[in-house]
Amino acid sequence: MTAETKLTLPAQTLESAAGPARKVLEKAMAQAGFIPNMYANMVNSPGLLETYLDGYARFRAESGFTSVEQEVVFLVVSRANGCNYCTAAHSMIADKMSKVPADVLHALRAGTPIADPKLAALAQFTQVMFDTRGRPATADTHAFLAAGYGERQVLEIVLAMAVKTLSNYANHLFHTPVDDMFAAYKVA
Repeated sequence: MTAETKLTLPAQTLESAAGPARKVLEKAMAQAGFIPNMYANMVNSPGLLETYLDGYARFRAESGFTSVEQEVVFLVVSRANGCNYCTAAHSMIADKMSKVPADVLHALRAGTPIADPKLAALAQFTQVMFDTRGRPATADTHAFLAAGYGERQVLEIVLAMAVKTLSNYANHLFHTPVDDMFAAYKVA
């Protein structure tokens, strides 16, 4: 899903970016090893990309979620926001890097139930947080905690939702093309 509006700001490269934008792209290159199309667009607002990079890195390093659980959260939010770019990118990361089981990845992409009860509880609670705009019912929170998660991880889901909303919305506005390395995971 993209926005009707399409921003026409040019994608930036390390060669074309200047000042703060160049510094943020250098940081992005150090973190990701390349400049994804998403970053090349987002850097038109250096604060947007830097906030994304910092929040993303903090979630990855400090959330208390495993890499598989992190992808569950990112994919639930990206799918709910209708971001084809992030769904493709996180599907590739989930498959190749985080080693999300194939049945779980398929369920996340299709929006169908997950067989693993703990991952199912995480996906369900993330969806509830999305649907209620951060106002889950007590029963939903208790189910999440009963699955083995902690209260701090409720806040970590808020962080992941914020980070993904930054990238998802920017991708909607730019109609960001999926990078070749994520192309096999494009949403049909």
